[in-house]
Amino acid sequence: MDSFDIHPVNLIKALSMALELAVHGMSSHHWRTALVCDRIAKNIRLNAVEHQRLVYTALLHDIGAASSWSERKKIIANEQTNDQGMYRHAEDGYLLLKDSVQLGDLAEPIRYHHDRWAGGNYSGLRGEQIPLISRIVHIADRIEILIHNNEFIFDQSKRILTVIEKESGIEFDPSLVTAVKELTKKESFWLDLVNPNYYEVFFKSLDVYGSIRYSLDDAINIAEIFATIIDRMSSFTATHSRSVAKIAAFLAEIKGFSADEVKNMKIAGLLHDLGKLAIPNEILEKPGKLNNGEVVIIRQHTYYTYRILEQIDNFDTIAKWAAYHHETLDGQGYPFRIKEESIPLGSKIVAVADIFVALTENRPYRENLSEIKVKSIIFKMAENGKIDKSIVNDLFEHYHEALEIMLDLKAIAI
Repeated sequence: MDSFDIHPVNLIKALSMALELAVHGMSSHHWRTALVCDRIAKNIRLNAVEHQRLVYTALLHDIGAASSWSERKKIIANEQTNDQGMYRHAEDGYLLLKDSVQLGDLAEPIRYHHDRWAGGNYSGLRGEQIPLISRIVHIADRIEILIHNNEFIFDQSKRILTVIEKESGIEFDPSLVTAVKELTKKESFWLDLVNPNYYEVFFKSLDVYGSIRYSLDDAINIAEIFATIIDRMSSFTATHSRSVAKIAAFLAEIKGFSADEVKNMKIAGLLHDLGKLAIPNEILEKPGKLNNGEVVIIRQHTYYTYRILEQIDNFDTIAKWAAYHHETLDGQGYPFRIKEESIPLGSKIVAVADIFVALTENRPYRENLSEIKVKSIIFKMAENGKIDKSIVNDLFEHYHEALEIMLDLKAIAI
């Protein structure tokens, strides 16, 4: 298989789920914002191409905040300020996506999604100079943030509308405020927003966009974007995902994997820690030993990696290769506690690559380890039935080549 037939909405939905973990702690912020955008688009009769672009932008609009815990907390706390910090994650989102062939058309609307209608923005834009998609995401984002989950929706709808109307012509495009006022007369608008069972219906309605054939290289390019987000979370893991991807692909080649399988392995390596977006930086960068509660939090990441990737069409194998990297041959790994016969060879390769990379890079609690120490730890794990001996043997037969791959990546990062 040299390509994937993927419904773009499933891809964007999966990536959006990763952002929910990162920015809002498994909420539905991006999904609700997308739903409001969809309703506004229908009300103002936005053309089909821009409608699709709007919904996808809404689903990824906070992508620039995913790497930064301080930015995440600012968004979670609903800090609506007009200083430079307010626009930082929007600019970072733009920079992440602007050169992407697959997602680049979302970069500009994400860049301006906090620009105020009346001006005073760092972009220098005001009024209709601000892209329409950005203006719609801006008002939809604020409506969603104003919803309190512990309060009956109809007891707060008036308060939310009052806030939006007060900012008409200042924060928001007056024509969009008018559209929102018309939309919100329908009880179904509010009920759909707070009904968790409605979201699958909503996403199914977006299937009309059809599927797109993504090449393996397309998938690698998208995975690279998310690897960048993951690795920026900690100064100690600046090249971790790319290193695991490179080492895993290197070991897969040694095992005789086909060229396409090696590319799939690279995708799995790039995305193996996707679920770590749910982990606070203070845990990832803790200089001492983690307590039991922190260990439990860390161990969630492979579960979320799997649940995110399984939503993408034809990603079944990649999801397993990526997410099973902490499963062990004796069945004592996590999160699924599966045993050797149920662990794919690709997963076993990612597991060895991940351990090797972790031991040879600096961590907050220690410096990178010597070759003797790395061999001692990894061979002991193999002897104890944790990881595959044949893969370990392959690694150490080519140890210096693998180490050179690591050093080359670190040099590029510097």
